[in-house]
Amino acid sequence: MKKFLFLKIALIMLLSTTASTVWATGAKEAPAASPAAEMKVNYAAEAVKNYYADLAAHTNYQIKEADFVEKVKAGEQMFVIDARSAADYAKGHVKGAVSVPWGMPVAEKLAYLPHEGNVYIYCYSGQTAAQAGMLMNAAGVPVKSVAFGWNFGISKVPGYEAITTTEATELNMSKKYDVNPVIAKKVTEYFERFASIKDTPFASNIISEANAKAIFDAKDKSAVFVSIRRAEDYAKGHIEGAINIPFASGMDSSFQSLPSDKKIIIYCYSGQTAGQTVAALRLLGYDAVSLKGGMGVPKNAPMGWTNQGYPVVAQ
Repeated sequence: MKKFLFLKIALIMLLSTTASTVWATGAKEAPAASPAAEMKVNYAAEAVKNYYADLAAHTNYQIKEADFVEKVKAGEQMFVIDARSAADYAKGHVKGAVSVPWGMPVAEKLAYLPHEGNVYIYCYSGQTAAQAGMLMNAAGVPVKSVAFGWNFGISKVPGYEAITTTEATELNMSKKYDVNPVIAKKVTEYFERFASIKDTPFASNIISEANAKAIFDAKDKSAVFVSIRRAEDYAKGHIEGAINIPFASGMDSSFQSLPSDKKIIIYCYSGQTAGQTVAALRLLGYDAVSLKGGMGVPKNAPMGWTNQGYPVVAQ
């Protein structure tokens, strides 16, 4: 009986020692990792991917100025953001619009902007509103920018005076929406950088036609031009040496072909879709800016490359 008990104890000790050795040497897989240990999601990349996932037309995140004015006249339920300076807002703005000046106020008030319904934003020419619009969409605000902004769009629509006022509308700060903290931090960093580039040729992530031309003439290898116009329009005329990535659904899959160590100058037709693309690229870590006025169209003259008389080449 004693002999049997001794053998039983010895067997238990042997199994215990063997088990300890197995875990110590890694000969057996450790338990599965907890959900908290799963790979972190790149929320910025996901936001950019979602933004371009169903971009069937370049107007998906934009509304024509005349259509916008008619909607306001009809009294449709909407939330309107004026991204111009507070001083210009005070001089006259769209009825019911709240003032969220382009820059840090966008980041500061991001959580108080609606995450549902019809939301619109306008600036001066549409270019900075397009940047803000992409950032806001990434944060969950379903905003569309008004084509050509106040100067070239809204104020050119006959009868626009009927929808303007000097009476301010305050943003409701009592209702706060959940914003992904990673995206919120990215947007804050986006505008914090503005202080350091305020007095440079790249203020507000926009480069003037003259400064872009100087880079072009100098054959500056630290910069690259990228046209996001349609392929057929690129073929008819583009800035010499420019890469063509047409603005369309899934275009973000081509971003990886862009250099990460150069200044990327994006241009479209009038600067508006380029503004959206610059915001997306900067969220991904690229040093991107948009060309003021884009290639240039009759409506936004004298802004734009060709409106300034600068050369293009055909393919």
